[in-house]
Amino acid sequence: MARKISMGARREVLSTVTERYESAKRAEKGRILDALCATTGWPQACGARASAERNSWTGKMEAPGERKRRYGATIKDAMTALWEASDRVCGKRLKVMIPTLLPALEQHGRLQLGEADRARVLAISAATIDRLLVDVKIAASGGRRRRAGFYSAIRREVPIRTFNDWNSPVPGFCEVDMVAHGGTSVAGSFIQTLTMVDVATGWTECLPLLTREGSLVVEAINRAQCLFPWLLRGVDFDNDSAFMNDVVVPWCREQKLEATRSRAYKKNDQAFVEQKNGAVVRRLMGYGRFDGVDTARVMGRLYAAARLYVNFFQPSFKLKEKRREGAKVIKRYHLPSTPYERALAHPKVTADVKKRLRDQYRSLDPVVLLAEIRATQDELGNRVDRRAGHAGDLQRASTTTTPTSAATFAKTLGKRVTAGEPRATHRRTRRPYKTRIRMPSKLDPHIAAIEGWLAEQPQLTALAIVGRLSEIQPEEFGARQHSIVQRLLRALRRKTADQVVAAAPLPGVVDGSGYVGPDPPTAPLVEQAGKATWRGRSVEVASTCAMAP
Repeated sequence: MARKISMGARREVLSTVTERYESAKRAEKGRILDALCATTGWPQACGARASAERNSWTGKMEAPGERKRRYGATIKDAMTALWEASDRVCGKRLKVMIPTLLPALEQHGRLQLGEADRARVLAISAATIDRLLVDVKIAASGGRRRRAGFYSAIRREVPIRTFNDWNSPVPGFCEVDMVAHGGTSVAGSFIQTLTMVDVATGWTECLPLLTREGSLVVEAINRAQCLFPWLLRGVDFDNDSAFMNDVVVPWCREQKLEATRSRAYKKNDQAFVEQKNGAVVRRLMGYGRFDGVDTARVMGRLYAAARLYVNFFQPSFKLKEKRREGAKVIKRYHLPSTPYERALAHPKVTADVKKRLRDQYRSLDPVVLLAEIRATQDELGNRVDRRAGHAGDLQRASTTTTPTSAATFAKTLGKRVTAGEPRATHRRTRRPYKTRIRMPSKLDPHIAAIEGWLAEQPQLTALAIVGRLSEIQPEEFGARQHSIVQRLLRALRRKTADQVVAAAPLPGVVDGSGYVGPDPPTAPLVEQAGKATWRGRSVEVASTCAMAP
């Protein structure tokens, strides 16, 4: 009972027995003190100390006098000016800058302090600087106070483990990470995949989560414990708030799981699970958006077939050593092997586990597993990037594809190869291109006039042409037609440039006049006529350009 009493109840009991204790005799005081310790849960030493120093537990301590402020408004204004002049650095950096910054401000008349205030500014500590400037920094940031992370205290309690700290662990130590299936947007709620990879063998388990929540992470790890062939010994998380919270970390300690974390922004600390995020999860699911309970159930079926196919039949590389020679990094790998083969070869895996794995391996058919993977991917392909509430769309999409049995899927192996990605979760439905019919333009009646203007003044701009057209028809033309005139000019000048390049002689070719080399510096100007394409039609072009003789 003493352990369940709250601090408020202890204060109430203390205030109740205070007067009785002061008026009691010596023997009665001892009994009152024993009863108080039994009620509040205080040890006897605390009770003895309370009896010796009565004021410490009766609550009659004299209130300490207020400390006289050492740094007043003048010092605060001076520190504000120094903080602004230092480009708003932190207190520790500003403390070092004051001896050089303060004389510079005084020399140019920016700051004037008395001898006593100047000595206080030079002697101020970094903590006092930050304390004085708290409200100044809040006002400078627009009234917003910087919030400390809620999970920072729990994160600090979890030790860090890097990639080089594993040192060939026994099976049971896993790296854990989440893969978001939000597509091109992280807004709203969408499905997450919890990936767990055994460091020793590479055994991979993937579980879908409806949302990023600590309780769901705990349930997923519990489910993964039933799927792994051996007991879990430790879990290595990243710094995600879905892991670093007051639900997951205490639960791992209760289950005797060694909880560690990687360094922030150092993905190589979790190289094993990051490899499987791309080679397994993204290869199966792609990068589309998935949400809803029904989609999560389909993903669960997909991962149930994929875990057997990946862990028993798909070999993977594992790093053996890595060394650096100058600027070159040399890596050596073990021979590719499956997690099942690594588990059979590991000396720390028990004989019962190995026997159970062999029996399971003999009962598996890789073609049936692959057919189940493709079937669930086809179903997920109808749900990708669709909202959870559109049940009618999902029903119509499911009726368009017929499920393929394992026997039918096996007959197609080795006989035909379909072009493109075989996974429906990766395919995007492409809309047929719609050919556009050219619409008539209000510039069509004026093309001949524009060509004449360009023949007289080739450097004419689109704004000048629009101005001339607005003088002719002010109700039809204005600044809004600037873009279509620019497109017309680009088409005309592109055609003219092509004709100039085609008419120029090649370097080193002897022409009729005996000239060898590039174009002569001067050449007679002649008018060239040609055609340019603009908005799907051909227009006549007349331009002035240099022609070779």
